[in-house]
Order: sequence, then C-alpha cells, then structure tokens
Amino acid sequence: MTAARRGLLAALLILLAGPGAWAHESRPAYLEITETAPGRYDLLWRTPLLSGMRLPVGLKLPDGARNVTDPSRRELADSLVERRVIEVAGGLAGKRIEFVGLQATITDVLVRAKLRDRDRAATLVHPSQPWIEIAAVRGPLTVAGGHLVAGVHHILLGVDHLLFVLGLLLIVKDRVMLVKTISAFTVAHSITLAIATLGYASVPAAPLNAAIALSILFLGPEIVRAWRGGTSLTIRHPWVVAFAFGLLHGFGFASGLVTMGLPGAEIPVALLMFNVGVEAGQLLFVFLILFLERAFRVLEVRWPRLVEALPAYTVGSLGAYWTIQRLAVLLGGR
Repeated sequence: MTAARRGLLAALLILLAGPGAWAHESRPAYLEITETAPGRYDLLWRTPLLSGMRLPVGLKLPDGARNVTDPSRRELADSLVERRVIEVAGGLAGKRIEFVGLQATITDVLVRAKLRDRDRAATLVHPSQPWIEIAAVRGPLTVAGGHLVAGVHHILLGVDHLLFVLGLLLIVKDRVMLVKTISAFTVAHSITLAIATLGYASVPAAPLNAAIALSILFLGPEIVRAWRGGTSLTIRHPWVVAFAFGLLHGFGFASGLVTMGLPGAEIPVALLMFNVGVEAGQLLFVFLILFLERAFRVLEVRWPRLVEALPAYTVGSLGAYWTIQRLAVLLGGR
C-alpha cells in the first residue's frame, strides 16, 4: 500500500464518515396503488425503519382526494406499513403525488400503480424529483433502466459497503491481487443477491446489519498489521476474505430489491439490472480511487505519517461503532 493511496483513502474516509450513522439505509420506500372502481383506490404505503425510527417522508395526495377508510398502520421488523382506501374526483390520471421530505434523504420510492384502463406500471422516484404523475406510462426499457439506477444508488449510498471495499484496498498490495479481490467480492455478493431475491434464503435485517458491521471491524486490525509489515491469511489472500464477506454483503444488497415486493414476472429483469447497477457503481468507486491515487503520485503529494495511519484506525473505529449500534438494536428488539 503506497503512501499516496493511504493519504487518499484518509481523505475519502473522512467524507464517508459524515453520513455514517445512516450507513446502508438506502432501502426504498414503497407505494402501491390499485384502482378498484372508477376513482376509488386501495393504497399501501410502506416506509423503512432504521434503529426503530421511521423514514421522515410523508405522502401528499392530490387535491380532491379523500379517505374512504381511516389509515391502518402496522409496524414490522424493518418497515412501517399503512393501508387505506381513497376516492379522487376525476381519478388519479394526470395528477401528482408528492413525497414530502424525500429530497432530504438518500432513499428512493418504488411506486407501483394498477389502473383499470392500463397494465401495472412500476416507477422509481428519486430524491432529486420527489413526486410522480400517475398518468406517466413507462415502457419495459424505462423500467429496466430504473432498476439499473437503483443498483448504482444502492452501492454508492451504502456507506458500509463502500467502507468494506476501501478496507480491502488498504490491504491489497498490487493490481493483480486487486482484480482477484474485487472479482471475488463481486461473484460472492452476486450469488447471495440472486438467492435472496429469488426467495431461496433470507436473513433478518437486524442480525444482517450487525454482521456487515462486524465484517468492517474485522478489517481494521488487518489493515494495521499490513501497514506495519506483518502478515496473515487476510493479507496474503485478501480475495478469500472478500469472497466470504461478499456472501454476507449480497444479502444486504438484496434488501434493495426484496423490499420492493416485485411481481414474479419482473424479478429476472429487475435482478439482472439491479446487479449490473451495483457492479457499475462499485467499479466507478474503485476506478475513482485508482485515478486519484495516480494523480497524487504524479504530483508527488506527501502526506504526514499521522494522516497515513488514519484510514486503518478509521475503518476499525467505524466498524466498532456500527457493530455496537446494531447489536444494541438487535438485542433491544428481543
């Protein structure tokens, strides 16, 4: 590990530590709209929970909408579900539903609408445009593109996943081993992403998030050992560790799809495009680090020794913090 890369990663870790308390919370909210009669709709509104706190996003229906039934709420382990029946004079077609507060989050909203005069349509609403016009009909290519973008968002906004990749970069010593390590991580999380999305296996959110934090904590001492010139199985064969923990992170990636409640016919395309998006985002992150490292080396940037040591201890410290935080949530829920 060169001094340039250690210094670069120190700067990146400082940036990543800012939103660290919300690490990995990029599971989408979900709105399902089913027209049961002209102008009458069943609504299901599901928002993710993090450490028992609801995502601060509210649903604003168009003018003229009224409740036929009062909202009924049910709290699940990882989300809050609200159901109600509404009537809208003239129907929802051409009208806008807003997601108040979405712009201040890193979470998307999956909207699935089934109107009486058209096929079921799915749309991803992003914080940059926190509203949807129900009249908009999206074709298959647009829907597939939405899942690809969702995959990119999930990896780039999942701070704990990025921190794990950074930890691997701190250990890897050459480009050949880097390719092997990133490839092993990719293959492993692709396997469990598919298994979980297809419904063959699942892991509860609380223990999964705690285990992901533990994987980051595990890398902390290994980074220090590598920095001091020591050796271990992780240092000699980082791809083995990347594969083992990649299986774990794959279940974390799957939460971005499983919580959408996709119909069976949409799962293959959604799984493929979401995984492509995750890989694209991961490669973009790695290439950005390598590009900046090369630029710093050409410019002969010199980092103080204290700064060079910062990444190793930051990875371990954040891993420990998240582990304690998530174990508290896990044990507190029992």
